[in-house]
Amino acid sequence: MFTGLSAFPLTPLADDALDERAFIGLIERLAGSGVDSITALGSTGSYAYLTAEERAHVARLAVASAGTTPVFVGVGALRTSQVLTNVRNAEDAGARGVLLAPMTYQPLTEDDVFELFRAVCDRTDLPVIVYDNPGTTHFTFTTELYGRIAELPGIASIKIPGVPSDPPAARARIDEIRAAIPERVTVGVSGDAFAAAGLNAGCDAWYSVIGGTLPEPALRITRAVAAGRGAEATAESERLALLWGLFAEFGGSLRVVAAIAEHLGLAPERCLPLPIRGLNGEQRSRVAEVVRELGLDE
Repeated sequence: MFTGLSAFPLTPLADDALDERAFIGLIERLAGSGVDSITALGSTGSYAYLTAEERAHVARLAVASAGTTPVFVGVGALRTSQVLTNVRNAEDAGARGVLLAPMTYQPLTEDDVFELFRAVCDRTDLPVIVYDNPGTTHFTFTTELYGRIAELPGIASIKIPGVPSDPPAARARIDEIRAAIPERVTVGVSGDAFAAAGLNAGCDAWYSVIGGTLPEPALRITRAVAAGRGAEATAESERLALLWGLFAEFGGSLRVVAAIAEHLGLAPERCLPLPIRGLNGEQRSRVAEVVRELGLDE
């Protein structure tokens, strides 16, 4: 299950409450597009801003709306007991795996993070995805820590940050990670602008932000690499350079993807949890212009 395109949808809010209709629509859209899996309650899904009850409800809706498409559920929280509650709720919802990021307020040590993953692996039979996202969690994994955690039973995949743009350097980085982890553990790239480079360098999966709202271009990149057409995947990623540029300019992908979903009528206006206000009017107009120029609204 932990290969190909895993799409990370938004969790749209309206008046500070889950917009069930919009969320179900996003999940059904992804399932119908043929993505390989759906990861609900990732960073794009604003998991850190939701209560345990809200997250349990989102997990149930995602599984119920995804048909035969496997659903993974984000379970990260500040306390291990809270993580384990989220894991149980994901199990009860019928999730096929869990995504775990080490959330922080006080800085975490490598031993803290290892013990967190060990506690989860000891308490669930669900496969676990290691979520390395230093831009949001402010914890940076070392390759050695990847290796320690990956030896735990139940670890199925590692979601790594973007790889170098230089192909030999990207391949060397993936080879370095693979040498540190068991063969059974897959490696998935994140950072959408780096996805084609990561897949061409040998990553097994793409954990995709844009795939959660616009699955078609993400599928074109993923399927091209799978078919041995790496140059085609690179060309498609380069075609989307204006979009990747917006991600960089506006401080990350979340606000841009939310603006796209709102522009396309897939989410209500101002769908992000406050205090995240999203983009202003001028910035939204820029996003809409790029969407039209790239033909992403067709």
